[in-house]
Amino acid sequence: MTVAAPGHADPALVAGAEATLTGAGWRFDVTILHPETGWDDYADGWRVETPDGRVLGERPLAHPHVNEQPFTRSLSGVAIPEGLDRVAIRARTSVEGWGDETLLLTLRAPP
Repeated sequence: MTVAAPGHADPALVAGAEATLTGAGWRFDVTILHPETGWDDYADGWRVETPDGRVLGERPLAHPHVNEQPFTRSLSGVAIPEGLDRVAIRARTSVEGWGDETLLLTLRAPP
């Protein structure tokens, strides 16, 4: 009997991100790139972390974006600890879970 090994899916990549300080915390606009196949394999979330991995905010993605690549989604109201000027953005897929790679983003508050 031969058993097929599961195929290796591609991780979702954080292709870009912008952060804006608002009256209710930080707003993150994050662009994700992933070769989605539909409900079988799609980017299903991203999150904002401290450089040491503490989660500050998470944005679930409820459906595939097969015909919208790359795509950008936002998350508002993220509280950033005082003195922290860099965060990491990490993406997740429905197959592989949280990716190993992050995008480091420097936060610039308006003067």
